Amino acid sequence: MDMFPYPSGAGLHVGHPLGYIATDVFARFQRMTGHNVLHTLGFDAFGLPAEQYAVQTGTHPRVSTEANIKNMQSQLRRLGLGHDKRRSFATIDPDYYKWTQWIFLQIFNSWYDEEARRARPIDELVAQFESGERPVPGGRAWSELSHRERADVLGEYRLAYASDAPVNWCPGLGTVLANEEVTAEGRSERGNFPVFKAKLRQWNMRITAYADRLLEDLEELDWPEAIKLQQRNWIGRSEGARVDFPIDGERITVFTTRPDTLFGATYMVLARSTRWSRSSPPRSGRRAPTRRGPAATPPRPRPSPPTARRPPPSPTSSGRPRPRTRPASSSAPTPPTRSTASASRSSSPTTS
Repeated sequence: MDMFPYPSGAGLHVGHPLGYIATDVFARFQRMTGHNVLHTLGFDAFGLPAEQYAVQTGTHPRVSTEANIKNMQSQLRRLGLGHDKRRSFATIDPDYYKWTQWIFLQIFNSWYDEEARRARPIDELVAQFESGERPVPGGRAWSELSHRERADVLGEYRLAYASDAPVNWCPGLGTVLANEEVTAEGRSERGNFPVFKAKLRQWNMRITAYADRLLEDLEELDWPEAIKLQQRNWIGRSEGARVDFPIDGERITVFTTRPDTLFGATYMVLARSTRWSRSSPPRSGRRAPTRRGPAATPPRPRPSPPTARRPPPSPTSSGRPRPRTRPASSSAPTPPTRSTASASRSSSPTTS
């Protein structure tokens, strides 16, 4: 068991002990029953929270982060939590992130060979393109491609590749925000800064190339079935069918894993960024009037709504309806209506 908090604040908040105490109780119980327990705590020191805290305080991120880590460790000692300090680390330690960078380079310089069903060095793929063993996408020879064109071709095979993605950019915070962090007015929830649409070059992992291998090897792991199910859903490999919907001379192709449910479909939603929705805006529920000659045919009048059961009051000479008058009857008070009675009950004080 381990914990991985963000040392981005001046110290612990109530949410930290809420999770730490539960795991500490479980770890102590396991030790008392003769088990060998590894219960440590690390610090996820890289990322936006630490950077934002450094910007707010005007200090270097390493200085503020290391000070926050020492403060959190001191607070954890006062709580009496039994974390193993010998196994603790922070992601800003050079001895740690040199290995994360090494792992990324191994992924970046590899491609997935579907025939061999394993990752191979990217240099072997380049040799296949140079010798003509593997045709270059587009039909051109590898020697005719520029350095940028070769990089683009290899980017379609690398396990780690860069792509442009639309993001919500907030200059006031200096970061990218999720859709849930942007208000309906187009401003950030934190700080109320304006948010703009932009494109960001980001790294992605071609994990789908390993989908079959991951699912097959998952069966050999001695994990609880609930954890295996989460991993299967995360991998996201789906088998289904592509279905074409002809609409106004166009064809919309969708992928579904449940084609048997299409007979009950009642509508289809298209993103605004699709070509079909840009070229053919959705039509309203009523048909537009057709033209006949120089003038347009007026729309068919709607039927008048049915008359009410109670007859309307007779109009006066001015054409306005005569206001109702309360009959001057006995001196007994008029019983309150249902709404008046409920309002008076809600406004009156209650006694117990």
